[in-house]
Amino acid sequence: MDNYYRKSIGASLVLVYLVIVAGALVRMTGSGMGCPDWPKCFGYYIPPTEISELQFQENRHYESGQVIIVDEKLFVAAKDFTSSASFRESDWKPYTKHDYAIFNPVHTWIEYLNRLLGALSGLAVLMMTVFSFLSRRQVKEKLLTVVTLFLMGFQAWIGATVVYSVLNPIKITIHMLVALLIVGLLFTLYHRAQEQRTFSVSVPKWITGLALALTLLQIAMGTQVRQFVDEQVKGLGIEPVSQLLHDGPNIVLIHRSFSILVFALAIYLFVKLKNTGLKNLAVWQLFIVGAEVFTGILMYYVDFPFGSQTLHLVFAALLFGCYYLITLRAKAVTPTIS
Repeated sequence: MDNYYRKSIGASLVLVYLVIVAGALVRMTGSGMGCPDWPKCFGYYIPPTEISELQFQENRHYESGQVIIVDEKLFVAAKDFTSSASFRESDWKPYTKHDYAIFNPVHTWIEYLNRLLGALSGLAVLMMTVFSFLSRRQVKEKLLTVVTLFLMGFQAWIGATVVYSVLNPIKITIHMLVALLIVGLLFTLYHRAQEQRTFSVSVPKWITGLALALTLLQIAMGTQVRQFVDEQVKGLGIEPVSQLLHDGPNIVLIHRSFSILVFALAIYLFVKLKNTGLKNLAVWQLFIVGAEVFTGILMYYVDFPFGSQTLHLVFAALLFGCYYLITLRAKAVTPTIS
């Protein structure tokens, strides 16, 4: 059973990272409102592919909860019924969570993929929790699996509030940070389950803690920067988009400036860890930071080329995981003075 437990942690980690990739794709393509309701999508478990499926049709059987669009408004079937020749308001109730009533099949299916991966990752974490209680794990580990499962449920709820708020930027940021918290817990469980070695290194714990904190801060600021760009483009239609960053608010400058500090920390960690048992992680974190800076430069100077935003966010999430593993596996020692 311990073997199943360890494999379930690995599967959970992979799926959570795939959810982050899908979420970044949703953000890049503007598909956040592809499904205006939750947990279903326009009232369906498998979303529609054509607008005709969301238009009123006579002599059609509707099930309670199914959604249609009438006069650019969402209406929800109040009961199971077969429609008559004309639309009767008594059969329907207005959707009151928000007034967003636009169907774009591409956006809908991108958002649906994100939700599907989220459901699969939740199932994997549930199985991980079950296996932890069936195996000979310490009580602390079992409690951590329960906390992780709880956070998966909380994350789903936050996802629903993001939709109901029509993509409130603060809630989007919280949604991302909770995902990274889940990643951290899974890496902790993986580290303990695999009984991975720790290595003595001459790097103070506060350095790796600073690297983690800066990565989180950069991700949080990055979501706010992107929200600023989205709102400006939507409201003013300004092109090129990168010009908005050049003339943007202070958070743009802070986000860009902090990247220099993150890059300096990556070089420092590489130098300190390259001759230790953490050499591979040292190389990876330096490569990921370099890729992160490169995609940031592309967005800033080359007008957000396709895929750059998704890669930028995914690299940030990978960097967080890399630093978290280094923190777990690095045992700081105080150098002796002879």
